[in-house]
Amino acid sequence: MVRKEMIAMLLAGGQGSRLGVLTQKVAKPAVSFGGKYRIIDFPLSNCINSGVDTVGVLTQYQPLRLNTHIGIGIPWDLDRNVGGVTVLPPYERSKGSDWYTGTANAIYQNLEYMESYNPEYVLILSGDHIYKMDYEVMLEYHKANNADVTIAAMPVPMEEASRFGILITDDANRITEFEEKPANPRSNLASMGIYIFSWKVLKEALIKLKDEPGCDFGKHIIPYCHNDGRRIFAYEYNGYWKDVGTLGSYWEANMELIDIIPEFNLYEEYWKIYTKSEKIPPQFISAEAKVGKSIIGEGTEIYGEVTNSVIGSGVVIEKGAVVRDSIIMQDSVIEADAVVDKAIVAEDVRIGAGARLGVGEYAPSKYDPKVYQFDLVTVGEHSVIPAGVEIGKNTAVSGVTEASDYPDGKLESGGYIVKAGGNV
Repeated sequence: MVRKEMIAMLLAGGQGSRLGVLTQKVAKPAVSFGGKYRIIDFPLSNCINSGVDTVGVLTQYQPLRLNTHIGIGIPWDLDRNVGGVTVLPPYERSKGSDWYTGTANAIYQNLEYMESYNPEYVLILSGDHIYKMDYEVMLEYHKANNADVTIAAMPVPMEEASRFGILITDDANRITEFEEKPANPRSNLASMGIYIFSWKVLKEALIKLKDEPGCDFGKHIIPYCHNDGRRIFAYEYNGYWKDVGTLGSYWEANMELIDIIPEFNLYEEYWKIYTKSEKIPPQFISAEAKVGKSIIGEGTEIYGEVTNSVIGSGVVIEKGAVVRDSIIMQDSVIEADAVVDKAIVAEDVRIGAGARLGVGEYAPSKYDPKVYQFDLVTVGEHSVIPAGVEIGKNTAVSGVTEASDYPDGKLESGGYIVKAGGNV
């Protein structure tokens, strides 16, 4: 039997419904980020930079693009004869098939995979966070405390604490109480959803709680281990970490990359972020173009004006077009004289000549106010916006739209057009 000291299990099956039309056809970890990357590149790069060379990636929702992106793990040096990266979708058993119904249930359904490596420790990761972390340092901390479970945690503003699992610790950082998304939090130390378990403890808890509906780490496994008297410690992390689970946080994290001194630096030599890169030509910026404070992807052609934006690869911004405070993902086209203000435009979108996005005053969303509340225009992938139309703020568009979809040539602020096949 092959023995690995620590293996990683990366939960990448989430739908990411709070990203609205961006995730209607793609899992959240496969969404583009920073013009060049996909969200899952960050935990995968952290693994190989930390010396963790065995990673199981648990997929479920819309896995095609994620599977294609990961392949056999070559960009992350995870194409190993022993270990490497393995994609673990739900599968049919002799007693019937089961979807993954919770984070811990997904891990339980892959006990056999973990047992094949007989690890001493198992690292549980989420596929939808942007950060850099050396898991080896966290493992040393786990060993030094003779811990059964170590939870990576970081201080958050008190007013946001109810969104997280909250940890209450003693002077030695041992967790004395754990509250999952409490209405009235008593601490601001939040779980990051990153755990190291001693393998025997994890295995015993998963088997014990295997029949728990929607078995989840925060709601079930951690409280079970705590009630069982296990040694659970908080590993405090003080670097950059962002859950890009909402349109607002996703837009903000991209915009932070283009600060003159970015809080999250993608250019550090000693901690590289790896990704699958296509062989595409260099970018082209015409003599008449104006570009300021932006990230521009490879293969992109700019003939218009771009300010304070993140532009993916293979994008075309035609003459007279203006893009401000926006994210334009790969292979999209902004036609001549179109204006795009504070928008997230997904992959392979065409915005017609003279169209104006992000005009007028803010209005609450008529579609889903919990998702669309950030003053952004959000356009789903493969969408078409016809020439000359006006789209207000806090709007959602998905699908191939035509001029007849826009009364008086406008989509008012807070409105939406989601065509057949584009339901969220």
